[in-house]
Amino acid sequence: MVFPILPFFAAGKDLKSVTEAKPFISLTGQALLDLSKTSVEEAAAFIEENKSYKFVCGLLQPGHQVSDDDIVRFVNCGIAVLFIASEEEANRLQQLGVPQERLALDNGSAYVSQFEIVQDFAKDRIIDASSLTESQMAQALLSSIKTDREDKLYTTLVVDTYQRCLGLVYSSEESVKMAIEKQVGVYFSRSRNEIWVKGLTSGNTQKLVNIQLDCDGDALKFVVVQEGKKSDFCHLNTASCYGEFQHGLVGLEQLLRQRMENAPEKSYTRRLFNDPALLTAKIKEEAEELTEANTKSEVSWEAADLFYFAMVKLVASGVSLEDVERNLHVKHLKITRRKGDAKPKFVKQEAKPEPAQEAGATLTGDIELEVVSGKDKEGVAAALSRPIQRTSEIMHLVNPIVEKVRAEGNKALIELTSKFDGVQLEQPVLEAPFPEEYLDGLTQEMRDALDLSMENVRKFHEAQLQKETLEVETQPGVLCSRFPRPIERVGLYIPGGTAVLPSTALMLGVPARVAQCKEIVFASPPRKSDGRVSPEVVYVAQKVGASKIVLAGGAQAVAAMAYGTETIPKVDKILGPGNQFVTAAKMYVQNDTQALCSIDMPAGPSEVLVIADENADADFVASDLLSQAEHGIDSQVILVGIALSEQKIAEIQQAVHDQALQLPRVDIVRKCIAHSSIILCNSSEEAFDMSNDYAPEHLILQIKDAAKYVPLVFNAGSVFVGAYTPESCGDYSSGTNHTLPTYGYARQYSGVNTSTFQKFITAQSVTPQGLENIGRAVMTVAKVEGLDAHRNAVKIRMQKLGLLPESFQ
Repeated sequence: MVFPILPFFAAGKDLKSVTEAKPFISLTGQALLDLSKTSVEEAAAFIEENKSYKFVCGLLQPGHQVSDDDIVRFVNCGIAVLFIASEEEANRLQQLGVPQERLALDNGSAYVSQFEIVQDFAKDRIIDASSLTESQMAQALLSSIKTDREDKLYTTLVVDTYQRCLGLVYSSEESVKMAIEKQVGVYFSRSRNEIWVKGLTSGNTQKLVNIQLDCDGDALKFVVVQEGKKSDFCHLNTASCYGEFQHGLVGLEQLLRQRMENAPEKSYTRRLFNDPALLTAKIKEEAEELTEANTKSEVSWEAADLFYFAMVKLVASGVSLEDVERNLHVKHLKITRRKGDAKPKFVKQEAKPEPAQEAGATLTGDIELEVVSGKDKEGVAAALSRPIQRTSEIMHLVNPIVEKVRAEGNKALIELTSKFDGVQLEQPVLEAPFPEEYLDGLTQEMRDALDLSMENVRKFHEAQLQKETLEVETQPGVLCSRFPRPIERVGLYIPGGTAVLPSTALMLGVPARVAQCKEIVFASPPRKSDGRVSPEVVYVAQKVGASKIVLAGGAQAVAAMAYGTETIPKVDKILGPGNQFVTAAKMYVQNDTQALCSIDMPAGPSEVLVIADENADADFVASDLLSQAEHGIDSQVILVGIALSEQKIAEIQQAVHDQALQLPRVDIVRKCIAHSSIILCNSSEEAFDMSNDYAPEHLILQIKDAAKYVPLVFNAGSVFVGAYTPESCGDYSSGTNHTLPTYGYARQYSGVNTSTFQKFITAQSVTPQGLENIGRAVMTVAKVEGLDAHRNAVKIRMQKLGLLPESFQ
């Protein structure tokens, strides 16, 4: 839990004046800065000057104007967690490269985070630092801690700033208040039955740095700096109540500080302090010896020597181990890192010059895929591994949203749309017939493009429609049948907000209409500019006969369709792609028996696998790879090459680089391609085995006589056959559906098709002749299973028909 108060340094407040006026606030060890009106330089200065604040977070207010570049700079200067208002902002920041665990999402009453500070931080515990008092801090701490001791004292662990245990003591309410007020070690002495100010008589005083509360809320931890005569904690004049510490790096640092003050003039340590040239030479010498060490004992021995001389350098320069650890912590928080290459003079080969910055790119270096040999099993496994989905963490955020909509209906939907999408609605639903003004801005060219795409999708999906009843007579007098029926009410989720995705609307809406679903409900987040959904989506909704458009996105839209509200009908099935919050909400409702709502399929990041041979056009291959890479940094982009020459690989790499630099989303592409691969195979059989094992969402065949290889495909969402069949055609207008299984689910799931919107009911009709043919078999199996009522249902009928002897039991 750490400290139960998060001090908020509000915008416009002078950070330095607040910290100087209220130094006790640093005891919390944490701070929340308003980044909307705080510069990166001010935040960096705060972090550097206030080292007691171990975790500094940043608040991005709804509608903030902080640029993406500055957000990255904030994170890279030491901002541990970003407090944000919406799922859309979370998705955008993750695409920017901010890890999910570095985001805390507003769920209404708290900011929820998976980082080291806390998991949930209730808003009523976030207090303006300028108004915070010692009394408030003490009260918050005391109201959060519990004890089962009869004397009502609190177990308190005392550690130094390196987290080394000094001793175990006890605190009372009064001692806690005094410790916060004076910022020194104050405890309760059980032997004297009184307040104990550490060092008041011995002189071994303590400066209090932080106070922390453990995860169960039943123990305190005081982080202190020992000061005074001997800086010993124990009354036996030892550093801790458990004896002296092992002489590690911290002990070496303390010893060297003493030696810098009182080492004999001719001692070796004094020489090192007085002769910088000698110290530099020894550091280089020991570093070289470490690089040449081979055995475990050699490496540990040489590392110890190097650490010694490095510690002399640190102490001589006034740098502490804490300073080094703080720098390591900041580097750990960085989301963009240096390549890590050594300086040219330390490598044997000549370093390659860095390429010049090219137009359109904000990062430097070639945009190219890693090349992996098919014989390298570990390399292939790494190339084909998919990003880990943190389902439990996302569910932790989604569950309260779903439950809120389920309980409060439209009220919750309006509130959450305002919070997550920044749009204040009067009603969360647009009813058909949709007002003409919602089609404003829709050009004739776009209408024609949508009409063509919808007609092609209709043709292909209507050909799939199963109308006839299947009948099979399994025995004379036993007729089994199966007949299709449409799923009555379907909810179609169309991602939106800042993006326009009419293709998803038509890919879901047209098959639903072909299947003759009685009610089609769209859901799409409204635009911030005018609170409407895009005219393209409204046009498709009108064309497919949608009854309503829910003006909401994310988990809240899924919940509204799954459970229904005052104006939104409960649907029987929810379909459509979305971010991880949408996917988690779909998984949640399909497992809730009160929702009684199925979904189309599980989902993960989008992916493509291209199989290419020496005949492939490098420009075509590159364009297919990039069309997937621009979806997001977590997209999977894989090229499996069949007997590719070095020249062909180079042509493809160059085409990827050249085309990528012309794209508006080049930064996203660059990050995606950085973890993408070309896997080299020797034969088509090897390539297709690899593809079938991976089970890609999109499989593109850029090989000679591509059509004849389709029979080798067993696992894929959709296949794009031949050089002139880019994935884009299937995404928009060819007629196949682009809502496809990802994350390897193509092994078990099909893409959306007409039968996705249907269910199939079986029936059977048994005549007396049929009962005579199968009745005894039914009774025999039922008897073995111990289901006598099942057996009796057949027995009674057969007896009345005279098909069993009277003695039959």
